[in-house]
Amino acid sequence: MARVLTPRAEDFPRWYQDLIAKAKLADNGPVRGTMVIRPAGYAIWERMQAEMDARIKAAGAENAYFPLFIPESYLKREAEHVEGFSPELAVVTHGGGKQLAEPVVVRPTSETVIGEFMAKWIDSYRDLPLLLNQWANVVRWELRPRVFLRTSEFLWQEGHTAHATREDARAYARRILHEAYEDLMVNVLGIPVVVGLKTARERFAGATATYTCEGMMGDGKALQLGTSHELGQNFAKAFDISYSSAEGGREHAWTTSWGTSTRMLGGLIMCHGDDNGLRVPPKLAPVQAYVMVVKDGEGVREAAVKLHDALRDAGVRVALDDRTDTPFGRRAVDAELRGYPVRVEVGPRDLAAGNAVVVRRTDGSKSPVPVADVVGAVLAALDADQQALHDQALAFRRSRTTDVATLAEAIEAAATGWARVPWSAVGVQGEAEANGQGVTVRCLLRADGSVPDSEDEPDLVAVLARAY
Repeated sequence: MARVLTPRAEDFPRWYQDLIAKAKLADNGPVRGTMVIRPAGYAIWERMQAEMDARIKAAGAENAYFPLFIPESYLKREAEHVEGFSPELAVVTHGGGKQLAEPVVVRPTSETVIGEFMAKWIDSYRDLPLLLNQWANVVRWELRPRVFLRTSEFLWQEGHTAHATREDARAYARRILHEAYEDLMVNVLGIPVVVGLKTARERFAGATATYTCEGMMGDGKALQLGTSHELGQNFAKAFDISYSSAEGGREHAWTTSWGTSTRMLGGLIMCHGDDNGLRVPPKLAPVQAYVMVVKDGEGVREAAVKLHDALRDAGVRVALDDRTDTPFGRRAVDAELRGYPVRVEVGPRDLAAGNAVVVRRTDGSKSPVPVADVVGAVLAALDADQQALHDQALAFRRSRTTDVATLAEAIEAAATGWARVPWSAVGVQGEAEANGQGVTVRCLLRADGSVPDSEDEPDLVAVLARAY
């Protein structure tokens, strides 16, 4: 292949920007920090949405929609929340040519407005749990934007729930963390995430606990791919989300919130991409098999159409490229850039021998396959390459993760990857010191790798890294 991307090893950030542009995934928007998601990128996001939406609904949540504009006073009701988001807020002061009586905030997240309506809708313990999710856009004014990773406006889902007990709220926040987020990221996106507890310094503004899914990118840095929060009764008290208990008393609810966003697209690119472009895991790919007519010849186009239809009938998401007026090499490069898992190349020479060529994006292999066997070969390749991408990413993470004993060693190891260090060797003071050198505590784990309930548990392991 002709070199169309800056090599990852030479300049990883430039490679990332090159890939987004050349694969036609997105463009920068007209306002600094905004982005235009192009059809190729949006098709992947739609697949992420569909897979995530199914998991959220399986967990019992229902979709709703809440306003983009939130009264500024709502945010001020929960002190930690407004303090945490103040630097990122976009505030509207004028509308219809007049100054507004009260400024309104363009939603950075919806705990406050949804809390207002939860208080209205919940009366009795019979109304609980209330499990809501919305697909929306949010605005957080970003000082150092990067497409998909940090933009002033992005797309996401945000879930918000209310429960009768702290135990029920915690169990639900954990259920979403594992059954929706971790399951999607590992089994569909092929990204082996570390799931853990955020420290008090890193948790969501207004939360009592934040759980996270952290993925390692191709340069050894970490990316937070999704978070689930226990909000305790902080928002319930601020918005009077209360209910009549079975015993007849009045109690405040316990609430949660949780979200994933178009940042997952950036994570997909940086975790699986290579010097030839994107590599999309087959379960996620909008186009799993790309049937290409190499050049015109007797029966070639007809054979390509038959293979396309046979793959479609076998349940494969398939597309046909018969644009023989465009050079084949250019079309093949574009297919590599976009990361189609399998290409089926149909040309006169191979067809004369009764074959088509099956090209696998994950390892670049090219194999002549009898036309009658193409569907089976494609299905086998899709299964194998879904696992292969996950396994490659896991092997890379393990190779770039170092177990150390001290904070100084952890900061040094974070120059090239992740460090695992006893939390007792870091602590609050050590975390501040690490932050001063561009290193953060990504999450805390128990010794067995499970998610702790509190950072005060004994013998916890801290994962430190540089992050996006």
